[in-house]
Amino acid sequence: MSGGLVALLDDVAVLARAAAASIDDIGAAAARASVKASGVVVDDAAVTPQYVRGLAAERELPIIRRIAVGSLRNKLLIILPAVLLLSEFLPGLLTPILMLGGTYLCFEGAEKVWARFGGHHHTHAAGEDVLPDEDTVVSGAVRTDFILSAEIMVISLNEVVDQPLVARAAILIVVALAITALVYGFVGLIVKMDDVGLRLAERPGKTAAGFGRGLVKAMPRLLTGLTVVGTAAMLWVGGHILLVGTEELGLTFLYDAVHHVEEATKEATGAFGSVAAWLVNTLASALLGLVVGALVVVVMSLTLHRRKTPPPVAAGEATAP
Repeated sequence: MSGGLVALLDDVAVLARAAAASIDDIGAAAARASVKASGVVVDDAAVTPQYVRGLAAERELPIIRRIAVGSLRNKLLIILPAVLLLSEFLPGLLTPILMLGGTYLCFEGAEKVWARFGGHHHTHAAGEDVLPDEDTVVSGAVRTDFILSAEIMVISLNEVVDQPLVARAAILIVVALAITALVYGFVGLIVKMDDVGLRLAERPGKTAAGFGRGLVKAMPRLLTGLTVVGTAAMLWVGGHILLVGTEELGLTFLYDAVHHVEEATKEATGAFGSVAAWLVNTLASALLGLVVGALVVVVMSLTLHRRKTPPPVAAGEATAP
């Protein structure tokens, strides 16, 4: 009887060790996949605070919570089943789909660069500042998040596509939960920073008040910095996806050229070779992303401009009152 109990406990211990190892493997794979999706994550964190601008301070966190729930629903109920089915039955489509997503990232990044340096900032007429409807804000944010979440999940899947189906599902669930918590926790912290600064500024102590005023002044710069980092990350990640994707599809000339420059740089820079080679790859990917994104911006601008331009009114034609 005691021997059977000892054997049972040994089996339980073996199963526990195997389960712990599997959890460690899933965690490590999820971490690697999340790093690859970092460019989209930064952009998601930079974009989301814009949705609560102009809203009452007490409604900021509830709205961010609603957007986070919508984001999680996007990832787990729509995107996850779709990408798992694709990876299981049509894995050859993953690279083209990933490249389409990379092209979209390049477009988003190039559009932000164009808006910044081309002077195409959106302005509102006087008297047009009306508090947005919360349901409209949430639905618009969740729609935008769907695209970013799809990018995150496909990029993450591409890193673990060689894993069994159940492991793939578990890894992507961990990625979805971790990234959603990270992004919207960070966003919640950002949007409340100015409130914290204002409260500290009202305190009698000089140190606390000074820190509070500095915090309030720093928030616009932080948001601007996030936007810059998010734009650069989108161009880098999108361009790198296209660079690797073209090589996987057999169009190797771009990848080979960048790889040749990487190797030459690594040999020429000695102890800093690995860092220098990474910088070469990063800059080349960002440049490719900017070029592709700029082409898409031009095409989109021409087609949308033509669609939105009203037909010319004939000379002498009266308009309806």
